[in-house]
Amino acid sequence: MMISLPLGIASVAVGLTLLYASVLDHRDRRVPFRTWYPMLVVAVPSVCLFYAGLFLGGNGGLALYFIALSLVFSALFYAFGMFHLFGGADAWALIFLCLSVPAFPLEPLWGVPPLGFFPFSVLIDALVINLAAPLILFGYNLLQGNRAPLPYMFLGYPVEGREIQRHFGFVMEEIGEDENGAVVHRFMRIRDSLKRTVRGGERRMYTKDLREHPERYREELTLYRRAGRIWISYAVPFIIPITGGFLYALFIGDIFYMIMKLLAGV
Repeated sequence: MMISLPLGIASVAVGLTLLYASVLDHRDRRVPFRTWYPMLVVAVPSVCLFYAGLFLGGNGGLALYFIALSLVFSALFYAFGMFHLFGGADAWALIFLCLSVPAFPLEPLWGVPPLGFFPFSVLIDALVINLAAPLILFGYNLLQGNRAPLPYMFLGYPVEGREIQRHFGFVMEEIGEDENGAVVHRFMRIRDSLKRTVRGGERRMYTKDLREHPERYREELTLYRRAGRIWISYAVPFIIPITGGFLYALFIGDIFYMIMKLLAGV
């Protein structure tokens, strides 16, 4: 079995930090940047030893390969964070993973994939794990008797307007009044919601804003209380799938690579 001691030490630090960050993200939907400091104190010297071992062992080309991939993927994840395709903590988790554990610390059960870049396998596994969330949410809505246009059944769930500040997510409906003063509901189109995501939350109403600035959104809160049940989005904090993907890739392997091997009959 292939084992790299420096990367093994770094992976322990990263794994423990990801587990802690998952707890924070689930509880508060926020991971302070200082959460990563202890991990970096351990991981940075360890990965430097890893690269030093490659260069001194005559594998400078392999070292440059991992350095190049780490920089390219770090820039990519940073861009994803800038365009709000990832949360800030998610982007930093993946960036620090690229810089701390570029290669597989040990050979997983299904072997090392051809690319050999550990963070890429973690990302693939995290995305696959994250796909289960909409299916679970759809099943929950069916069991609870919640009804909405089909896409929204996979993306959110209804809450009582008077309790909306207790939940996490953004409002999936546009709530207003008709000419007679009655409250009316209209689901936002998925396309419009995605556009607002890329634009940094433009015109999106987050329950976090309602919770932290009730005086600023007094009018909206009054309207939501009158509206009764309101659909809000739900998304598993991506730090949790990243953590699951990290552990799966570390010990089992790359899910996509496993599928390819099964299809090829290897």
